[in-house]
Amino acid sequence: MGNSKSGALSKEILDDLKMNTKYSEEELFKWYESFKKQCPDGKISRTEFEKIYTNFFPNSDPKTYARHVFRSFDTNDDGTLDFREYIIALHLTSSGKTSLKLEWAFSLFDVDRNGEVSKVEVLEIITAIFKMIPPEEQKNLPDDENTPQKRADKLWAYFKKKDNDKIAEGEFIQGVMINDDIMRLIQYDPKK
Repeated sequence: MGNSKSGALSKEILDDLKMNTKYSEEELFKWYESFKKQCPDGKISRTEFEKIYTNFFPNSDPKTYARHVFRSFDTNDDGTLDFREYIIALHLTSSGKTSLKLEWAFSLFDVDRNGEVSKVEVLEIITAIFKMIPPEEQKNLPDDENTPQKRADKLWAYFKKKDNDKIAEGEFIQGVMINDDIMRLIQYDPKK
């Protein structure tokens, strides 16, 4: 395949992505070409990322959630997503193993990045998720989870935590893996 086809895609990044995602070298080159067309400077800003989310959720307000998703993928904390961060994000959210998706979900809920999730952080993310749920769908939610606070309380109760307790990553992942209700509470699956 050689460097002529890869353009500015370095061998190190290519090898890293081949090892850490399910994508082949050919697929990564195609993704890279598309990425460079969309982002000639090689970076996606938070604003551009929010616009992408707005296209996916035209009947709601996904900006706050998109901001948190962006934070969780901006691993070098530079305020942009480079190609590597973008592909890792794509892989994790679309095809990654459940355990990897849950590691990412934990990083999403760990707003202050201190390695633990508090009930306040849970409420913050669930509030952002709620903004993506169209009002007509919110009306159909069960009474014990039809507001962000009720949903956060229900989630927290599954973990048997007091209001000021924290959840570590391993406990979070294990709890979600053994309880489908927790998985349902931490995400929004749009009605088709």
